[in-house]
Amino acid sequence: MHELGTYQLIVIAIGAIAFGVYLLVKGGDWTVDNAVVVAERSGLSKHFIAATVVAFGTSAPELFTSINANLSGYPGISVGNVIGSNIANVLMVIGVAAILAPIVIKRADVRVDTFVMLGATVAMVVAILYGLLPRWGGFAMIIAIGLYVLYQYKAAKLDVDESEEHEAGAVSPGLMLLLGIVTLLVGSELLVQGAVAGGVALGVPEAVIGMTMIAFGTSLPELTASVAAARKGHSEMIIGGIIGSNIFNILSVMAFSAIAKPLVIDSRFASFDMIVVVAVTLLFAAFLLFAGRIGRLAGALMSFGYLAFFGVQYFMS
Repeated sequence: MHELGTYQLIVIAIGAIAFGVYLLVKGGDWTVDNAVVVAERSGLSKHFIAATVVAFGTSAPELFTSINANLSGYPGISVGNVIGSNIANVLMVIGVAAILAPIVIKRADVRVDTFVMLGATVAMVVAILYGLLPRWGGFAMIIAIGLYVLYQYKAAKLDVDESEEHEAGAVSPGLMLLLGIVTLLVGSELLVQGAVAGGVALGVPEAVIGMTMIAFGTSLPELTASVAAARKGHSEMIIGGIIGSNIFNILSVMAFSAIAKPLVIDSRFASFDMIVVVAVTLLFAAFLLFAGRIGRLAGALMSFGYLAFFGVQYFMS
């Protein structure tokens, strides 16, 4: 049986990536939609749903993909996925959503969340500079994310009496939530293996693959949810979802990856990539704390910035 040539390998890789992304998008949709239903039945506030349930649901692809990549011996993809996803969340997701409809920011509602996001980014920078996120660091991050969720829960306004009635004959949202998570697992496996195979065939470093193709693919659930929210005028869902997603990407995705196996961080991340993710996070924080809105022009500039970042990654490789 002869070995596959470069062309055949690339074709198979593209097919695996495409199907993996499709499963991630479908799994993300099912996870988020049914997680929201479960939360609403408990009478939780919209802000709590956006910043925790929706954020965690849309970050599930990053979680499964990064853990899988690290256990498979590709820590560069795991770390690159987190950095690339946080950059994509701000420049691509917020940018596209703002182009569709200007995003209004209620600064008082997101002040604490913004500082938590900045604190999580500082923790990630320390790990990058150190070159390793050990298991104890992962456990510390999990404790931090637990405290953040507890804060969100305490701050949420609960009103169980106003929760909507649902048809008894409908498919259980809990079962659909489980199906969504399983779909994410399968999709992440296909995406990682396809991206690695294609990248190897083209000679692209795994860190670049993680920050571009995989980060883009795993950010599609956030993009889909934010576009839908923009069309319906729910700015708070967009902002809450992206802040929460960026926090979860660091304090949950990186953390669980390190708990599964100590996360070795390539020194290449300590230069251009770290500078970009810090700059993008600070830009987002400035909008959240001082601007009050993100208009179409700012959205267009953000989107262009993401395309430039995407291109530079491959040019540098």
